[in-house]
Amino acid sequence: MNRVVATHNSPRTWFLTSSLTPLAVRLIRQLLTHGDYVVACLPPHEIEHDDRSAEFRELVNECKSNRKDREGWKDRIRSIRCDGRVMGQCSAAVAEAKHVFGRIDILLCCTSEAIVGTVEELSTSPATQNLVRDQFETIFFSQVNFIKASLPTFRAQHTGHIMILTSIGGHIGTPGMPIYTAATWALEGFCDSLAYEVAPFNIKVTIVQPHKEIQSLTNKIVFSPSLPHYDSENNPAPSVRDMLTNVLNLNTETALEPSETEIIQRYPKLPPSSIDRLVGETVYALTAIGGHENPPARHIVGFEGAEAVKEKLKTVTEELEDFVEASLAVDIFDSELKNEATQGKAKAEGKTEGTGGPSSTVST
Repeated sequence: MNRVVATHNSPRTWFLTSSLTPLAVRLIRQLLTHGDYVVACLPPHEIEHDDRSAEFRELVNECKSNRKDREGWKDRIRSIRCDGRVMGQCSAAVAEAKHVFGRIDILLCCTSEAIVGTVEELSTSPATQNLVRDQFETIFFSQVNFIKASLPTFRAQHTGHIMILTSIGGHIGTPGMPIYTAATWALEGFCDSLAYEVAPFNIKVTIVQPHKEIQSLTNKIVFSPSLPHYDSENNPAPSVRDMLTNVLNLNTETALEPSETEIIQRYPKLPPSSIDRLVGETVYALTAIGGHENPPARHIVGFEGAEAVKEKLKTVTEELEDFVEASLAVDIFDSELKNEATQGKAKAEGKTEGTGGPSSTVST
């Protein structure tokens, strides 16, 4: 099926790298309602998990139903069993999508899972060390495989939009989730470089960053064995382990007891109404930005996330100004840029003193 190039408001073909999450199912419903086409990749290790795949199976039944408001849905969705960690399967899935719908307009990389454990907790045994590799396989390498598989198609079309669903963890480190944060930063750094490489082919790249709870509470959570030194009673750092455990314990089917010896895995089970509220803003952002002619390079979803990132950037800027002389001291040549930087810092200090605030301390 060959169709003309899709504009932002006309039907588009979406390719989702993981379609069993509560967020993905709600997004697919919105896309099919809009008239879009959807290629839904299903990770084999999740499709056999009855609870994990229940919502997607319900969606498939809707598509096959005789409901008037679902008319034509079954012709505009294609499910493909695909393990993103295997490059050959990614290439085959992209080829099948192109064969069925004629093109791909938007690749949405939305695969995620959260490994919970401090750096030390993830170093206690071969099993916990393997969790580090698993985290990168899931968040980084699988998504890179899908991107590499889709690039020839986008280049040939001379258009395409690659969207990466990460979290504000791409800006801010989280105590207790260092490997999740590292894998997220790796993927975002990869995409920052990719964006420059593919811009001449009219391929856009957008990183969408909702609050980290949105990805964590709609995907698998893996808890490494805990060490007593990092218990909340002994360590003042915020405990993401405790926060996620408290949410899981609200449901008897997912409740768990912390363990110092076992690796524990859970898929959160929240009430449908809670999930709707949790993912609503992100689903809206994805549909609004996907396929846009001039999309943002980064989009932070929600007020809380935006404020947290602003605070982080403010801290980075203040530290840069505090140590500007140390940075410029290694310059081989005096330059106008160095003078401007020094003068800018002096003005900032003068302004601070003039307002009665404390002046910045400069390390020399």
